[in-house]
Amino acid sequence: MANPKIAQLKKLVQMDPTDAVALFGLGKFLMEDGAFDEAAVYLDQCITAKPDYSAAYLALVESLLKINQTERASQVCQNGHAVSLKNGDMQVTKKLETIQATLT
Repeated sequence: MANPKIAQLKKLVQMDPTDAVALFGLGKFLMEDGAFDEAAVYLDQCITAKPDYSAAYLALVESLLKINQTERASQVCQNGHAVSLKNGDMQVTKKLETIQATLT
């Protein structure tokens, strides 16, 4: 495994599978490594553990698109858009709107 942080975060997630910060970090590092299918699993766990984590929705959508799960990406994009609006997270909102426009 190229990135030692991935192994560290996997250990943290094993100890606490609801640690949203560890799940998000692990998902992002896996994305950097190009392991989008594995990243999507952890990012999905992240939004399950913390349903108001706007950035996790965006990362999950990006991962799903990389593995050609367009329909699921569209659904997550819509859910994430609602969450980001509620949170006032305009940067994520704009990115999700841009992605959604390409999916319709």
